[in-house]
Amino acid sequence: MAQQERERQTDRSLTMSRAMVEAIAHEMREDDDVFYMGEDVADYGGIFDSTAGLLEEFGHDRIMDVPISETAYIGAAVGAAQAGMRPIAELMFVDFFGVGMDQIYNQMAKNTYMSGGNVSVPMVLTAAVGGTYNDAAQHSQTLYGTFAHLPGMKVVVPSTAYDAKGLMHSAIRDDDPVVYLFHKRLMGIGWLPAPDGPKTGVPEEPYTIPFGEADVKREGADATVVTLGLHVHRALEAAESLDDDGIDAEVIDLRTLVPLDIDTVRESVAKTGRLVVVDEDYRSYGVTGEIIARVAEDGLADLEAVERVAVPDVPIPYARAMETEVIPDAADIAAAVRNVRSNE
Repeated sequence: MAQQERERQTDRSLTMSRAMVEAIAHEMREDDDVFYMGEDVADYGGIFDSTAGLLEEFGHDRIMDVPISETAYIGAAVGAAQAGMRPIAELMFVDFFGVGMDQIYNQMAKNTYMSGGNVSVPMVLTAAVGGTYNDAAQHSQTLYGTFAHLPGMKVVVPSTAYDAKGLMHSAIRDDDPVVYLFHKRLMGIGWLPAPDGPKTGVPEEPYTIPFGEADVKREGADATVVTLGLHVHRALEAAESLDDDGIDAEVIDLRTLVPLDIDTVRESVAKTGRLVVVDEDYRSYGVTGEIIARVAEDGLADLEAVERVAVPDVPIPYARAMETEVIPDAADIAAAVRNVRSNE
């Protein structure tokens, strides 16, 4: 059954945070080896509601608040995973990865390789990403490109509640380390309003979404817009506005960066001839350049124009007007699509 049909057939809709928690709770009921650890994830329920309600059902033995030492608890999660458990460790903000990077990249990502396949690390590292709420340069980055660049980790970035649940089931069940990055603006919490779109129909039964399968969120014939996370919704908003100009944009949600479904992107570009890649990560050495390079490497004769829309190579500003300026919005995406269309 197609994803959109399953969304329509359910009588309930969930926010992205509730969909994530529902998947985690199911996996914890099914497997006593699944547990969740992080800062403020137990009594507080996660500052972005990533664990809201789990403590009441599973208790402090399986929903664990930890000291403010990413080095310690991510390392503990790696050890638990190697011992046969399935931990979920949360970085409160992805910006904090630096203080636990040895545990993430030199242990979590590499230990299966370093052991010659004798050790597996079936763990999930979750983290909040993204700006648009004025928390300055150390709490507002979207660094999924950093993790995708480093071999050994699968990288997941949901944009809707439906995707968030299915991808979380897949992440917890995976025998390799998975980095699961959720945009704080999409979680549906009261003090941080979400755009229209991330709250979707979500079936009650568990389901998985395979990694490496992008989703065409909107079909179109005139230009391909490739993005993920929050900017799926900004791209859809831009596509609606472009309709008034007679421009029919196709919007592709990558959903996972590792593995990357470049085939869906290539098929779309072969149809439209124009490619816009949108990213809330930094412009240089990032996802936008990677997607364009892979399409170009395919030697598509029909590729007529390319443009990328991303955060300039500056720290995310604190001041609201400046933050708004550097993070792409729907108008920026629409302008980029018009630019590639003008190359006819």
